[in-house]
Amino acid sequence: MFILDWLRIAVSWILVQFHSALAPVFGKDSGITWALAIVGLVLVIRIALIPLFVKQIRAQRNLQIIQPRMKEIQEKYAGDRERQSQEMMKIYRETGTNPLSSCLPILLQSPIFFALFSVLQGLSNGKPQGVFSWSSYSELLYSAGHASLFTVPLHSTFKDASQTPSPTATSILALTLVALMTATTFLTQRQLMVKNVAADNPMVQQQKIMMYLFPFMFAIGGFGFPIGVLLYWLVSNLWTMGQQFWVIRNSPAPGTPAYAAWEARQRAKGKLETPEAPKPAPPQPRVQPKKQPRNKRKNLKNPNDKTN
Repeated sequence: MFILDWLRIAVSWILVQFHSALAPVFGKDSGITWALAIVGLVLVIRIALIPLFVKQIRAQRNLQIIQPRMKEIQEKYAGDRERQSQEMMKIYRETGTNPLSSCLPILLQSPIFFALFSVLQGLSNGKPQGVFSWSSYSELLYSAGHASLFTVPLHSTFKDASQTPSPTATSILALTLVALMTATTFLTQRQLMVKNVAADNPMVQQQKIMMYLFPFMFAIGGFGFPIGVLLYWLVSNLWTMGQQFWVIRNSPAPGTPAYAAWEARQRAKGKLETPEAPKPAPPQPRVQPKKQPRNKRKNLKNPNDKTN
């Protein structure tokens, strides 16, 4: 595919540039050099995706704002799922809100993810991809193809551990990275769900499904991912967690637990006025009963008495 070919070139070129910068420090053929080059690739990609992340946060805020209208639709068309969905989609279009915006960073990283996968796989099977297939970078082909971390080649996978120089070390490192990748994928989704999504959000159920689905998918596929790809995704997840923590803490969506915590911090710093408690109603003056004439008091006392 044409786009994937360009992505392979871009990914491998970024790796080579970071390798060139780090080689004088750690060595040209060091696995640490190539592992840090992968970390550098993560930084470049995630910085490039910051505008998308900002758009994602705005979409999540819009979801909170339109909650009252969504509730009205749910109540009005409680017995008509199709009409309910149509009206909700209409509101999404009017407000420019994408209910699946939280998935966009993962979806847009997927082509880069597979481009890196094919570059590393090409190093292992002798079919170089991207700039590694160019004659001007041929001297780096051997270095990248034999780079290892803790005696484990960066292009090796858990499935192919028996074919590596250190099968046990490869299995242990691959399993560790798969577990960490799965856990951080789950935690990034849970971080968003627990702190920055209102309980009455109609998309809560769908987001809960994704919170468990994505980690499950990566856990299953992770056994066939090269060590370098697992490292890429783990570092990317850590970036996401830090980025979300900063945004949730400093710019939470209204009506969420994170927003309540933000308001409490602002009040403690004196930057937000504490809402005044309702003042008690002023005491009403006591009205003294008027003294009745004796004959009226007698009638009130025994109105049915006709003896007098």
